Amino acid sequence: MKKILIVALLTIGFVGCTKEEVFIEPTQQVKPELQIQNSVGIKLETPFVTSEVSMNIKMETTGSVTVKIFDIANKVVSKETMNVKAGDNLLKVYTSALPSSGYRIGLFDVNGKQLGITDFNKL
Repeated sequence: MKKILIVALLTIGFVGCTKEEVFIEPTQQVKPELQIQNSVGIKLETPFVTSEVSMNIKMETTGSVTVKIFDIANKVVSKETMNVKAGDNLLKVYTSALPSSGYRIGLFDVNGKQLGITDFNKL
């Protein structure tokens, strides 16, 4: 009887001491400046940029997209392909390497179809 009681207490002790890990993916809070009303699109926090700016890419499905930055002559000066999830994707655009000028940033699917476009000025 003592052995059963000791085993039961030890089992309860071990179970009570184990750490239960629950992985909850943090939700990204979308600032009002970055909210997109459409189901797909791209939006910058501000049209005036110095070294970096926050960006929201909103998609209906998870997948791969390409973000291209065009200069005033419509020449691609930066291009990056990334995986995004369905819904809002908050990212940073680093522009310190770009000279001061006007730019256009576009969002494209894997087939090259334009999903959204917006302009910004590098100060």
